[in-house]
Amino acid sequence: MEYGIYSNLSITDDFSIFEFLSIGPKGVIVKRIMFTPTEVEEVFNLSLGDVTFFGELDASSVSNNGDRNKILATVAYCIEIFLNQYPERWVHFKGNSFGRTRLYRMAISANLKFLESKFHIYSKVDNEFVPFQKNVHQDGFLVRIKP
Repeated sequence: MEYGIYSNLSITDDFSIFEFLSIGPKGVIVKRIMFTPTEVEEVFNLSLGDVTFFGELDASSVSNNGDRNKILATVAYCIEIFLNQYPERWVHFKGNSFGRTRLYRMAISANLKFLESKFHIYSKVDNEFVPFQKNVHQDGFLVRIKP
């Protein structure tokens, strides 16, 4: 992606949790990316959000810290790290709202050539996963690292 990433990553030994600091006009905000298993073997769900005062992940937070593109580029980088560690796995993600899922679709579309050089990318359309296409309503995404 053409945006910088946050390189101040803290990663658990099993690569299931990544944390970094979002730095912007609203200060320093701790962000967390979690990869958790689903009922489908080898498919892991990605969650992204702010870390609360109590150390919990708040996936519905909207911090508006002026660094959206850098955060999304960091998420793509973390997916790449996770899938390089576990190349047999898939990562599933979607927004917790229509608008956030649309934001993810637009970010993928804007960086499609770069992302497709690294990942197989699928979209959930009408309850079925199909190869990613720009400008199509999508309900989620599924990615896997290219060999």
